[in-house]
Amino acid sequence: MLKASRIRESQGDRLFLVGIYFFLSLVLIIVLFPLIFIISSSFSSPQAVVSGKVWLFPVDVTLEGYKAVFHNPQIVSGYLNSLFYAVVGTAVNVVLTVMLAYPIARKTFFGRNAIMVLLVITMMFDGGLIPFYLVVKSLHILDTRWAMILPGAMAVFQVIIARTFFQTSIPDEIAEAAELDGCSDLRFITSIVIPLSKPILAVLTLMYAVGHWNAYFDALIFLKSPDLFPLQIVLRNILILNTIDPTMVSKVDQMLAQQGLKDLLKYSLIVVASAPVLIIYPFVQKYFVKGVMIGSLKG
Repeated sequence: MLKASRIRESQGDRLFLVGIYFFLSLVLIIVLFPLIFIISSSFSSPQAVVSGKVWLFPVDVTLEGYKAVFHNPQIVSGYLNSLFYAVVGTAVNVVLTVMLAYPIARKTFFGRNAIMVLLVITMMFDGGLIPFYLVVKSLHILDTRWAMILPGAMAVFQVIIARTFFQTSIPDEIAEAAELDGCSDLRFITSIVIPLSKPILAVLTLMYAVGHWNAYFDALIFLKSPDLFPLQIVLRNILILNTIDPTMVSKVDQMLAQQGLKDLLKYSLIVVASAPVLIIYPFVQKYFVKGVMIGSLKG
């Protein structure tokens, strides 16, 4: 039995490979250091954070920052609002995207090319912010939860990705065979198309969910009631405007200086705001690459 011969690398190839590994390691350190620093600072004492003692590992480990975060009604309300916008908004996005992408992916659908042209035009031309605001106002959804969901209920880019996936992964022969067996279009989509489309559904879910979780500009324009503000607005007020509700420090001001607690709250709130995305991504990562690669072909 012949042994597979190993290709011998030249000295230049080895040096190039070492350089690639060094560069990637450097990029990894640059990306990970801020994340590790923020997490470590969120678990450190305010005095250690203010004095600059925190570098990689927590100093004087404490949970006072997280206690103060979750004792604030505005932050808890913003967190629950963001969860609502992310869950309900993503469900609406994915359903509408599949409902549009699948029909225009089938060759037997009349007018699918004209619909694609209209969709692409919306990507190139925009009416602007003022007409957008007037449309939302005319729908009577200003200062409501629907203002964060309905105006962006469907993204053309995601529709194109889903359409391409359906074209390349769901053969027309399967649809024809199901039709001969008396299967309705709705039954075909729910029983065959959806189970075979887990990769692209994971991609759409992650894209839409991250977009809803990080959304704040629409809230600045369409929302006035603090009870409807998403978490990102609260995070913006603390990190940029440096405004903190005095109730956040009323219970711990005897232990910590107010300025130190402000800095600690900033790091704790960043971790709390980023945690859901970091938790969700590992579960959909195996589908994400496959779905994006298939959906990007033959566009």
